[in-house]
Amino acid sequence: MKFIAIIPARYGSSRFPGKPLAMLGDKTVIQRVYEQVSNALDNVLVATDDERIFNHVLSFGGKAIMTGTHHRSGTDRCWEAYKKNGENEDIIINVQGDEPFIHPEQIETIKKCFEDETTDIATLVKPFDQQRIYTELENPNTAKVVFDSNMNALLFSRSIIPHIRGVDKAQWPSKHQYYTHLGMYAYRSAVLKQITKMEPSALEIAESLEQLRWLENGLKIKVGITQHSSIGIDSLHDLERAEQFLKKQS
Repeated sequence: MKFIAIIPARYGSSRFPGKPLAMLGDKTVIQRVYEQVSNALDNVLVATDDERIFNHVLSFGGKAIMTGTHHRSGTDRCWEAYKKNGENEDIIINVQGDEPFIHPEQIETIKKCFEDETTDIATLVKPFDQQRIYTELENPNTAKVVFDSNMNALLFSRSIIPHIRGVDKAQWPSKHQYYTHLGMYAYRSAVLKQITKMEPSALEIAESLEQLRWLENGLKIKVGITQHSSIGIDSLHDLERAEQFLKKQS
């Protein structure tokens, strides 16, 4: 199988405009993402709607492609970039452009999901540390995941799933191994084309999680487990946290 990693990168984020070009240490956020992914894959492409990001990626030796400004999601941007790039790969890995500490091993884990021929889409989950407190698990910004014995996702939710009946909520993290979702996806090329034509579903609208649309339409989402932590950058506060994380790594 041939793989390509596509990194959607918008300039006009409402919460953090210009985020891909924000400095993290001595490099921009988008350069750090690109270099981390390149440690696992030779075929990496930034998909952007902004010439500043496009030119910056070229300046550090990366590969980029211009896409439209109309896309509803990074998934749609990935599909346009894949088509413009020649549609030569079997699997497209969608890497978020605000994850500068993505680990190469996570790329390998998601690739292995496609050794199962029934896999339509793959994604990653991380075991929730059972020593952490309930309020951290409850955070609706972190999606929770349950999956079957074949590692196929059953449901994603901003609520805590499963609910543990008859147990005080403060004890839930220690009584069950919960899993949280990391927003990296990989798709077979025909499946990516298919999902860009799907209308938003009831569950997706309720939870604001696009992967629920795919489940509602009968697609199989294979789950890979990672132990690596990550810091997504959605705000200046997140960028400050990332700076501290970078210093500890150094």
